[in-house]
Amino acid sequence: MPNSKPTIIAITGASASGKSLFAHTIYEELVPEIGEHGISIIKEDAYYREQSHLSMEQRVLTNYDHPDAFEHTLLTEHLKQLVNKQPIKCPVYCYKTHTRTDEFIEIQPTPIVLVEGILLFSNPELRSQFDIKVYMDTPLDICLIRRIQRDTIERERTIESITQQYLTMVRPMYYQHIEPAKAYADVVITKGGKNRMAIELLKAKIRQLISKKQ
Repeated sequence: MPNSKPTIIAITGASASGKSLFAHTIYEELVPEIGEHGISIIKEDAYYREQSHLSMEQRVLTNYDHPDAFEHTLLTEHLKQLVNKQPIKCPVYCYKTHTRTDEFIEIQPTPIVLVEGILLFSNPELRSQFDIKVYMDTPLDICLIRRIQRDTIERERTIESITQQYLTMVRPMYYQHIEPAKAYADVVITKGGKNRMAIELLKAKIRQLISKKQ
């Protein structure tokens, strides 16, 4: 009998480890094959807590690499809704204002759901929602270089603010919460988000899952 339950695939790792590139490459390459109704993608970053009640100075001081920065209970509930074939309203987060916008993105239930983010394995209830758990194992020096390139261009931040945040929050939280979570992974991927062999292997697995659900 076909298995109609959606398969949720989590892709985690350090900030700028290549998880977003990896997830979006798989999504974009499979959509032409299985259609937008076959696969969807959710960013953990969308579930950063709403902070409009705080001043900008207070928002800047938030530790965005700690599990408490995320509303994991809402993400868990949304994944349960998708499993139950119900659409969700995914929040939209703004990195420049450090809070959510008033907008939402409606995501329909699909046979395959990709979820990517840095702390997906830190919450036991959230972790239990994942059928396949992937960890991007990228050296921290590479992650830092990528983070500097990304944040200066896309998020209009200074080198000074990026390095300060990295030394006081990003690096310590990596060793405390992210790196230990590798033990929960079903698959550990090296070489970052452009690892073609890993991309093709996961795509093949997703094709196999799709065929079983039909």
